[in-house]
Amino acid sequence: MNIPMFLTITRMIAIPALVVAMLSHFPGQEIISFSIFVFACLTDMLDGFWARRKKMTTVLGSLLDPMADKLLIASALICLVQSQVVAAWMAIIIIGREIAVTGFRAIASSRGYNIPASGWGKLKMILETVTIAILILGPNYLPFLYRLAHPFGLWLIVIMALFSATEYFFRFGRKVLSETSS
Repeated sequence: MNIPMFLTITRMIAIPALVVAMLSHFPGQEIISFSIFVFACLTDMLDGFWARRKKMTTVLGSLLDPMADKLLIASALICLVQSQVVAAWMAIIIIGREIAVTGFRAIASSRGYNIPASGWGKLKMILETVTIAILILGPNYLPFLYRLAHPFGLWLIVIMALFSATEYFFRFGRKVLSETSS
């Protein structure tokens, strides 16, 4: 097992720990949850950087890495919905966008097209991870940033999720989907 794969698996193992920490009530729960989430996000940055830099990309890593990313974000959002921090409809749009774009990319890949992450998608992911981290930490630690993240950061994520998904479908839809209908 190479280092990028180890980091991806570590991120996947961190997800259940994050869920337990976020949904439990104990002193320091916010700090522990925040730390697990930030750690998982850092493994995401490191595994991609390491895999590209050292040319250690694998087919399994290419499958597991985006799956781990989406599971991390979806798990955190669902816990935030359970904690009544995020509206369920917002989480549904954000998670739904991830599922739709992933499915679209899979169809494209089966047709021989590689659809790289767009600039809008990358910007959405950065905003998403920062906003979720702040929301996990809660209003007691960074009240000003929390007031920005809730509701403005969430609204920006929803808008960017819809915009970036639309961009993918407009840029690549005709080429990819015309092949699937035949």
